[in-house]
Amino acid sequence: MKKISLILLLLGSAVYSQAVRKYSNEFMNIGVDAAALGMSNAVTATTGDVNSGYWNPAGLLKLTDKQAALMHASYFANIAQYDYAGFAMPIDDRSAWGVSLIRFGVDDILNTTQLIDDQGNIDYNRISLFSTADYGLTFSYARKLKVEGLQYGVNAKVIRRVIGEFANSWGFGIDAGLQFSRNKWEFGLMLRDITTTYNIWNIDEEEYEKVAEAVEGQNQELPESTEITLPKAQLGVARRFDLRNDLSLLAATNLNMRFEQTNDIISSSIVSVDPAVGFELGYTDLVFLRGGAGNFQNIMQIDGTEKVGFQPNIGLGFKYKGIQIDYALTDLGDQSAALYSNIFSVKVDLGIFR
Repeated sequence: MKKISLILLLLGSAVYSQAVRKYSNEFMNIGVDAAALGMSNAVTATTGDVNSGYWNPAGLLKLTDKQAALMHASYFANIAQYDYAGFAMPIDDRSAWGVSLIRFGVDDILNTTQLIDDQGNIDYNRISLFSTADYGLTFSYARKLKVEGLQYGVNAKVIRRVIGEFANSWGFGIDAGLQFSRNKWEFGLMLRDITTTYNIWNIDEEEYEKVAEAVEGQNQELPESTEITLPKAQLGVARRFDLRNDLSLLAATNLNMRFEQTNDIISSSIVSVDPAVGFELGYTDLVFLRGGAGNFQNIMQIDGTEKVGFQPNIGLGFKYKGIQIDYALTDLGDQSAALYSNIFSVKVDLGIFR
């Protein structure tokens, strides 16, 4: 029964009602690159490598050569696996492009819908396995504008979501970003899903019928097939400081905005704002120490009072001859150690192979 309930939950949460959903395609908001995650994602203004295709495509203009990146992370006590790969390169001195792929999946889920037949007989040979996986393929383009220090970028996203043989969907969306730099100050604006992102679901009616009556009074009708993701925005500001003894400091902040009412510490019916702050302390562009705090939320406690909760992150990085390896430990504010996430990523300047 627990496995049947899981399948119903996956189906219902994915495709129930043709309505705007607050957390549709949420896997696309987790983030990529351990360096950025160690700074609690406060990189909208400063991103300037292959991973800019995710954080702000305008940052691709800072590339000087071809670059590739990989990342792996496990979530929910290693139940869910999150993987990312990206590639980007300059086109000329005024434009650049990139492509990236994200997969968030739970594999080897037990399907026990056929375990018990109509006569009540149990047959363990009727148990099968299935996976649920979300894929995001992003194509990015960036170009400099005539105003010195100002550049823009756009993303075209293809979303693919699969729930075993029960349902699958295709979705499409567009992002746009700006960056502006002056002296040691950097500014960035990222608009996600600016046209709203639509997911069109295809549900296997025969498979759905097998679980439609599993919970009495629920899932009696086939869900609607359209899911809509609302636009979001990130506004970032950062400044770099040159310290003594070959030390440098990058301080950055983000205002992450959803155009709906949420539990963010700044919340209204029009827009909700979740701030994030981060820093990166570097030594001779070789070793990096990072930290940050984000996900500031109003949390209702058992006694009915509210408190402000947040998530601190930390990270380390090492760069040598075009190869950068980064590590981040995220979700430090969670009371369950099983939910901590250890994230590793690698970034390579492909010019070192020439």
